[in-house]
Amino acid sequence: MLLIHCPYCNETLPEVEFAYASEAHIARPAKPSDVSDEDWAEFLFMRSNVKGPLYERWRHIHGCGRFFNAVRDTVTDKFLTTYKAGDPRPDLSSLTEGLK
Repeated sequence: MLLIHCPYCNETLPEVEFAYASEAHIARPAKPSDVSDEDWAEFLFMRSNVKGPLYERWRHIHGCGRFFNAVRDTVTDKFLTTYKAGDPRPDLSSLTEGLK
């Protein structure tokens, strides 16, 4: 079972409390109506799919209901950190030092 820390409730809870909400820090086009169908499909469906640390959005659906960001290692499925939406991304080098 995955344990996820909610930075708003300041509690670490089982994964069933949360919902995955896609990759974090993806900028929505300023004027979606001006974007071609191909570019819109790229925005909606194509993600980086990295092997290793990935910035993700999560929602605490059975708690405060708020969205937050997390860094999760896609190889080990371990959460390296979580942080409030709107906060700057943490530096990956400081988070992954212990993984090497």
